[in-house]
Amino acid sequence: MKKYFPKTFLYFLLAWLVLNIVQSAFTGIIYDEAYYWYYSQQMAWGYFDHPPMVALLIKLSGFFFHGELGVRLFSTFLSAGSVLLLWLMIDAKEKNKYVPHFFLLLFSMALFNAYGFLTLPDTPLLFFTALFLYLYKKFVAQPNWLLSLALGLAMAALMYSKYHAVLVIVFVILSNLKLLKSVYAWVAVVIALAAFSPHFLWLYAHDFVTIKYHILERPNHAYDFAEFTLGYLLNLIANFGLLFPFVYWALFKLKPKDAFERALQFLSYGVILFFFISSFQKRTQTQWVIVLCIPLAIIAFNYLITHAKSREWMKNLGLASLVLLCYARLWLVFQPLLPFLVFETHEYPWTQQLHAIVGDTPVVFENSYRRAPMYSFYTGETAFSLNNLHYRRNQYSIDSSEAKLQGKKVAYITLYANKGDFTYTTNKNKTFYGWYIDNFESYRKLLCTVDTDVIDLNQPNQIVKVYNPYKERIPLHKLTFNVGYLNKYKKLKEKLPLPFTLQSDSERELRPKDTTYIQVNFPKPSRDDIEYLKFSISENGLLMGINSPSIKIKE
Repeated sequence: MKKYFPKTFLYFLLAWLVLNIVQSAFTGIIYDEAYYWYYSQQMAWGYFDHPPMVALLIKLSGFFFHGELGVRLFSTFLSAGSVLLLWLMIDAKEKNKYVPHFFLLLFSMALFNAYGFLTLPDTPLLFFTALFLYLYKKFVAQPNWLLSLALGLAMAALMYSKYHAVLVIVFVILSNLKLLKSVYAWVAVVIALAAFSPHFLWLYAHDFVTIKYHILERPNHAYDFAEFTLGYLLNLIANFGLLFPFVYWALFKLKPKDAFERALQFLSYGVILFFFISSFQKRTQTQWVIVLCIPLAIIAFNYLITHAKSREWMKNLGLASLVLLCYARLWLVFQPLLPFLVFETHEYPWTQQLHAIVGDTPVVFENSYRRAPMYSFYTGETAFSLNNLHYRRNQYSIDSSEAKLQGKKVAYITLYANKGDFTYTTNKNKTFYGWYIDNFESYRKLLCTVDTDVIDLNQPNQIVKVYNPYKERIPLHKLTFNVGYLNKYKKLKEKLPLPFTLQSDSERELRPKDTTYIQVNFPKPSRDDIEYLKFSISENGLLMGINSPSIKIKE
């Protein structure tokens, strides 16, 4: 152990781990964590938005603790593991002299710190990126069958963490095309695909819902330099805080000595350029480039070991970052430290306020896959997100949660009302209205399809197929059919009633597990910027659902 980890390193690592465990226990859950906690309540090989690794981490944490630490415990372990692997990948003989600099460098990386205790898909992505690179370093030095197995499983774990993992694998391969001639490398790929096959099967069984959403259905808007490209460049800075000039200068000055350093270089530049190009099409999120923390931590630390001047000002900037990030960590727990800012970790008290009003009545949140799981997490009560045409589909759209509320009395919370049976107010002074529904019925899984990829709005008497996946018959008088018109960025711009006739006048209901054919004449949108449409069905007077993917309209 002493050969690889000096005592000073182990002391710092223990402090890192303890700090993150304490932070985990006393920091409120953020909305995305609550959503992934909801994933973990129904373990599966995949979920609407992401692969299942984040749900597994939460499930494992929940075996040992309840509350916030029951969501985050294993994230703190993975964070410590990432630090260990980073240290092992640094070969410089003098590194033991600069253990404080190493931890100061890591502590200056804002998101690397955040994912030291938050449980999000990027948390395992960071760890398995570090593990993959560690194994790859050994693999290029001396490949063997055991390393092929380990590398294959690491690649599968990467992909189970987040789909962005494909960038890590691809750019490492591009850095060393000789791998394409290596039997050991191909065996690793086969093992990775075999290990990842349960998720492929899940995707197939769910009509590739995750891929379709991320590639085809995510809304966007017209290019805006400040929001898209400039915002992306600021994200590159935000990931490394005050040390960003040093980190990127170290990358710029890197002259790879071997295949491993070339992999670090390709991965760093590859991710930066990939999302830079992407920024001309859509807004990028700060965490999308979080994977850069792994290769750049190695590159930057190696640079500071051999450059005394860099060590000095890196230490000064690192200490300033340390102070700021420690204050930020405290603020996540104690909001009065920055009284003018309310973050998600401070917002959860609204759940108790609402619970005091509705008691054990299940709550239906309209258009909020974030508030529904947050409410369930902090109250232990049933909650559901009912999504309509103004929003997007999510995990609540494809799992069994809707069925649990059918026919029950629910408290219905909406964003689109200014009166109701009750109200509650969040820390951000946002008021929500709600009312009670005695016999809740929802049919948001009804699916409308057409036998064409492009719809001609001028063509009369077009056939639309309506599939009823439910076990019961659904009377048509409970349903209202509509069409939503979207612009080229998939933003809803207009919604209109969709009159229809049935092929048979005797059909006044949708048969269970069967398809009903209706005949429609599409109403003309009043706008000129319409390029897509979605079918939408509302039930019992509720706002319109999302009952089809976006379908292209013929010009």
